[in-house]
Amino acid sequence: MEGNEQYTGSSIRTIEGVEHIRLRPGMYIGRLGNGNNPGDGIYVLLKEIIDNAVDEFSMGYGKQVIVNVDEKKVTVRDFGRGIPFDAVIRATSILNTGGKFDTKNYKKSVGLNGVGTKAVNALSERFVVTSHRDGRCFRAVYERGQLLESGESDTREKNGTLVEFTPDDKMFQGYSFNMDFVETMVKNYSYLKKGLTLNLNGVAYKSENGLLDLVNENLSEAPLYPPIHLEGEDIEIVLSHGNAYGENISSFVNGQNTRDGGTHLAAYREAIAKTLKEFYKKNYTPDDCRQGIVGAISIQIQEPNFEGQTKTKLGSTYMWEKNGEAGPTIRSFVNDFVSRNLDNYLHMHTDIIPVIEEKIKSSQQEREEISGIQKKTRERNKRTNVYNPKLRDCRYHLNDKRTEKTEDDIERSSIFITEGDSASGTITKARNANYQAVFSLRGKPLNCYKEGRKKFAENEELNLLVSALGVEEDLENLRYNNIIVATDADDDGMHIRMLVLTFFMKYYPDLIRRGHVHILQTPLFRVRNKKENRYCYSAEEKEKAIKQLDKGVEITRFKGLGEISSEEFRDFIGESMRLDLVKLADEESIADIMAFYMGDNTLERQNFIRENLRSEQELEDVDI
Repeated sequence: MEGNEQYTGSSIRTIEGVEHIRLRPGMYIGRLGNGNNPGDGIYVLLKEIIDNAVDEFSMGYGKQVIVNVDEKKVTVRDFGRGIPFDAVIRATSILNTGGKFDTKNYKKSVGLNGVGTKAVNALSERFVVTSHRDGRCFRAVYERGQLLESGESDTREKNGTLVEFTPDDKMFQGYSFNMDFVETMVKNYSYLKKGLTLNLNGVAYKSENGLLDLVNENLSEAPLYPPIHLEGEDIEIVLSHGNAYGENISSFVNGQNTRDGGTHLAAYREAIAKTLKEFYKKNYTPDDCRQGIVGAISIQIQEPNFEGQTKTKLGSTYMWEKNGEAGPTIRSFVNDFVSRNLDNYLHMHTDIIPVIEEKIKSSQQEREEISGIQKKTRERNKRTNVYNPKLRDCRYHLNDKRTEKTEDDIERSSIFITEGDSASGTITKARNANYQAVFSLRGKPLNCYKEGRKKFAENEELNLLVSALGVEEDLENLRYNNIIVATDADDDGMHIRMLVLTFFMKYYPDLIRRGHVHILQTPLFRVRNKKENRYCYSAEEKEKAIKQLDKGVEITRFKGLGEISSEEFRDFIGESMRLDLVKLADEESIADIMAFYMGDNTLERQNFIRENLRSEQELEDVDI
């Protein structure tokens, strides 16, 4: 028997409050991260504090929120009512304590579980909250969730709350705020709260037209007709059509950007198709009605239920529930509003009626032309192999009928897209087979930029990739949270990476917009001596490792994934895996991006390559 420890009553621990948050941060804010991804924890912390400030505005108190991000320190000042002094410490340090558990003070807020501010406090190196009320203020200072000092004094400040916090570098190692992500967050708040001014580092953001401003400012190409803007009690929608593939619909609940959608977005998508079919009195398919759509939806509901603490997907079924009674379903509420108001709008703006129908018909024609080709390709694949021959799936999916998926499983589920038997074999041996799958390409995939959709439909390999991802019918069926492009660090590898990204950008841009597509960083060098190995991802890291390991170092340059042993590779795709998020802002033109990187070899692109290219010799040279 291993171990001689005594299992007694003293072995049983009760972990409460901030200690539990620091021990299990994922339960409260999702992933930690270092700020490279908009879903990383530091942005969740910032959002939780801004949510509270915006909720004050929503209840009719204060018209301005001031946000400052100075490197790693954040301050958020609202001009609401201020936290009651006798509740400041409880509201910022004791779990399940807050003013949002009933609907008297906060009718339609985002944070309803009494956790948000406490999580920010617990995960901050320093957290200071100051409440201003009627000429007096109460200030409390914390360090990693532990109260250091508190007290009340006079003040000349206007009523409201000031929160200052610095995320803990021990939790968010090497973090930094990406101000593009922060600016997008602040802009979204302004679009959703007309009349509210948000001041970020001295720049004011205020919207006069709500979601219409959001859609107009983020359009990457001219829409086929001016966006339709409809507002009602607890709902606001915008929609138009463009010529791009897929759908680009932003969704919000109580001011929260639900980038993963949920019941409200599903209802909106259904309502658009249903209303257009009934208006034109033709049995158009929902996909044809929504192809190329751009738009947004925002709804206000009481006590929303979000899937996961990061609140990026709405799970609520009803507009409100209380004492065993429930209001209308979100589905019926959205459907009724869209069908009534969109139908009225079309009858009043007859000039756009033929424009929308022409778009639907062109989508229908293209779909019918390629559907037969795709069907034959998939049937051929099924006859050849019972299972997808390119996919080495993970247990998470192989057992999906018998095993209940947890939110952690969903978050970690990943598929590596790699090229060649050697690289895919290495990753397959090194991966965590519980939730990491591998899809193996054969050489360079089809250049979708140069070819039409018919060629894509005929391409066996890309059809197998779509099948592996599960998005043949709908993006909501995506089987993996993380799509990871893993190619060699050489010219061929970079070209394959660009071809794969071109495929996603042209036909599945929403997978990129929702933050699902990543590029795997793999080490370029191994620097080692007799005692230690160092893996380096850049020439700068290599030179630093050489100096630190000092004498007798051996340097290995990795050019292909197959050159790295599966034992070594296990470290690179584990918990410390380095991923570069593929980012695509709403306002960026996909056509322009693909034309620049994949189009004719223009002088502009040649100059870009000359200015940014690092030669192989530069990587090899070492200044010892």
